[in-house]
Amino acid sequence: MAEWRSLAEWQRIFRYYQAGLVNTAFGFGLYALLVWAGLNLFVAQILAHIAGVAFNYVTYSRYAFADHRASKRNFVASYALNYLMNVAALWALHHVIASPYLAGFVTIVIVSALNYLVLRRFVFLRDRAA
Repeated sequence: MAEWRSLAEWQRIFRYYQAGLVNTAFGFGLYALLVWAGLNLFVAQILAHIAGVAFNYVTYSRYAFADHRASKRNFVASYALNYLMNVAALWALHHVIASPYLAGFVTIVIVSALNYLVLRRFVFLRDRAA
C-alpha cells in the first residue's frame, strides 16, 4: 500500500502528473483532432483512448513508476476500467456541457486521480530495488 507520508510517494505522484500532462496532451490532442475531422465524439474518444494506452504505458513505466515493475496485463485491464469511467463521465457531462471538447477535458480531470490509485495499487506493484 502506498505510504502517503513519504517523500518518495509524493515525488511519484508529481511524476505521475507530469507524465499525465504529456499523456493528456497526446490523448486530448488526438481526440480533438478526430472530433474536428468529423468523427462522433464517442468514436473519437475510443480511438484516442486506445492510442493513448500504449503511449501512457511507456511514459508511466519509464518515468512516473520507473522504480516499480509493471504488469502489462494489469495495465491493459486498468485502462479497460479507465475507459469505462471515461465513457460514463463523458456521457454524464455531455448532457450538461455543450462543447464536446470541454466535456472531454473535464472527463480527463475527473478520472486522472482515480487512475493513479488503480495504477499504484494494481499495476506498478513493487520497487525494482526491493
